[in-house]
Amino acid sequence: MGNIETIDSVCTYCGVGCDIAADVDVKENKIKKIYAHPDGVVSQGKLCIKGKYGFDFVDAEDRLRTPRIRKSFLEKNPTIKDVIAKSLVDLDETWYECDLEAATTACALKLKEIQAQYGRKSVASIGGARTSCESSYLFQKFTRHTLNSPHVDNCARVCHSPSLKGMRVTIGEGAATNPYNDIYNTEFMIVIGSNTTEAHPIIANRILDVAREHDNLAVFDVREIKLHRFAKYKAIMPHEANLLILNMLAYVIIDEELYDESFIADRTKGFLAFKEKILSDPYANPDYFNELEGYEYLAKMVRKVAREYALKKSMIFWGLGITEHLDGSYAVMAITHLALMTGNIGKVGAGLMPLRGQNNVQGTCDMGMLPYYDPDYQEPKEVGLMTPQLVDEMLEDRLKAVLNIGEDLTHIHPNLNKVDKAFEHLELLFVQELFMTDVANRADIVVGVKSAYEKTGVYVNAMRRLHLSQPLVKSDLPDDWEVLQMLDNKMGGDANYASSKDVWDEVREVAYRRFSGADYHRLEKHRKRGLQWPVHTEDTPILHQLDFRTEDGYGYFVYHQYKLRGMVKEIQNKSLKGYHLTTGRTLAHYNNAAQTKRSPKLNDRYEEDILLVYEGDADDFVSEKVILKSEWGQTNPLRVKITDKVQPKTLFATFHHAESKINNLFGDKSDELILTAAFKSVQVEVINC
Repeated sequence: MGNIETIDSVCTYCGVGCDIAADVDVKENKIKKIYAHPDGVVSQGKLCIKGKYGFDFVDAEDRLRTPRIRKSFLEKNPTIKDVIAKSLVDLDETWYECDLEAATTACALKLKEIQAQYGRKSVASIGGARTSCESSYLFQKFTRHTLNSPHVDNCARVCHSPSLKGMRVTIGEGAATNPYNDIYNTEFMIVIGSNTTEAHPIIANRILDVAREHDNLAVFDVREIKLHRFAKYKAIMPHEANLLILNMLAYVIIDEELYDESFIADRTKGFLAFKEKILSDPYANPDYFNELEGYEYLAKMVRKVAREYALKKSMIFWGLGITEHLDGSYAVMAITHLALMTGNIGKVGAGLMPLRGQNNVQGTCDMGMLPYYDPDYQEPKEVGLMTPQLVDEMLEDRLKAVLNIGEDLTHIHPNLNKVDKAFEHLELLFVQELFMTDVANRADIVVGVKSAYEKTGVYVNAMRRLHLSQPLVKSDLPDDWEVLQMLDNKMGGDANYASSKDVWDEVREVAYRRFSGADYHRLEKHRKRGLQWPVHTEDTPILHQLDFRTEDGYGYFVYHQYKLRGMVKEIQNKSLKGYHLTTGRTLAHYNNAAQTKRSPKLNDRYEEDILLVYEGDADDFVSEKVILKSEWGQTNPLRVKITDKVQPKTLFATFHHAESKINNLFGDKSDELILTAAFKSVQVEVINC
């Protein structure tokens, strides 16, 4: 067809960052089909169902195309209303519509008033992992330099911040060490806390290819997942036992002297103290599992896994099943310890692979959208607060304004009852979004912006690979950075970028340690392949080959003992009671489902969150739907599905649909170091409806 053009770009969904091609009817300005290039380096010519079918959101009828201002906000702020009155158009009983000029003017006037009354730190910016690097960079720059507030954060707070923390402490860099295709060069794989086939299916394809051929896969999870079918070692473990298992693997490697003495001597520090602590730790000996009824088999299996890992060229993959716990950062440190002891890092086919969630959460962290890092992970002039701390500041009336880009704060964060109360204390909530999500519906001002399929920008995937997106269709909506530039100018800043390229060129100067050689020309030239940072004359597929990225170049052992608690403690005391819930994704949907539920081919597969229940516990579930209740809150009714794929007293649910209120169940329990919510285990009461 003469009107069809094929345009290359990058998928807008998970952190795998698949290369895509789109057939676009340029006359209709409409995406007709999305597929992977047969020679795509990341996709390998395959896309998951989200990548293939999840593009209906682009021209959905309910796309947010005109800025909105809440009527009650203007009633409370009559001076602002007077200034923009000529631009206001009545929409409904809640909202006015207006132009972008009026929306940003109203926001700027209120920001000035709030900072004058409550101080410069009364404003925070949260979000960015769904937008481009250019927009994330300008988001933190605007907040830190023009608003002079240190409070910036993004959704890594509720996912992989512990990976960043744990890896930086031990090896100096919080990112995947190897390219995905190194899976084909490895001799042994451990997957722990990752339902890879559902959350990162294009990576799972590689893992399954190798596991089928070589029978070299160990899988640890609290329930049976698809990967277990292809695993040599099928490990189902109790809730909150990650650090327990990982320290046991280290114990076996040390006790049986399977470690690489020369690697440890040449490239690490602190091993002798680590060795002494782990050998004297009563919870590190795998024999401890003999005390846990139903899990005795793990005493032998852990030893077998440790031996194979230590004696072969090995890789470890993990996801939120590791990080979203009280000891998430410590568990990541324990993972890096295994690599440091055995030399399974800094070489082809051996490394550490945190499987990150959002399409640009790696890039947004690289851009400095974190309270304790400037761009390029440099030390900021002032350290800000993390999102859970910002919620507390709202409740104390010290934080009065929040700027938000693409992060559904009142859906995906924990302790939603508390969050709801905190947001009532705000005097300004400014949201840039594609749709009227849960947080957008609570906002005072909402601005519709371009999606990833409508703009040019850099995205960094989970293996540090930069892809330059280009628009598949044309849109007259602003890009996120353009909205921020208007705000910046109205707040006294001097932002003056003519294009996203201008922003990126500044990023390359500021964050030169990683991006100096990654100009738009090179990224366009290598659009299908991408470039892995650090990018200078060449890119860097494998990190840590000669030195670690710590100050002195050494890797560090930082031991932390497992703390007995929760399900493990109950099993040991033979007092297992109640139910323990864990949460996760399903293949058809993505996070808050704002995009995927607008594609019938996806939403029809999974139009509500389902609760999986062990078949032996079925007698406790006498109705089609149940409510789950914890000490912090309760869900709405959830449909029950009886299965043999979860353990006794273990429940599993997804969290994609806001109306389920799954995150009402989770309180303030979080990672000890970095405050990532403990989403992966909560004790609940079951109420039949």
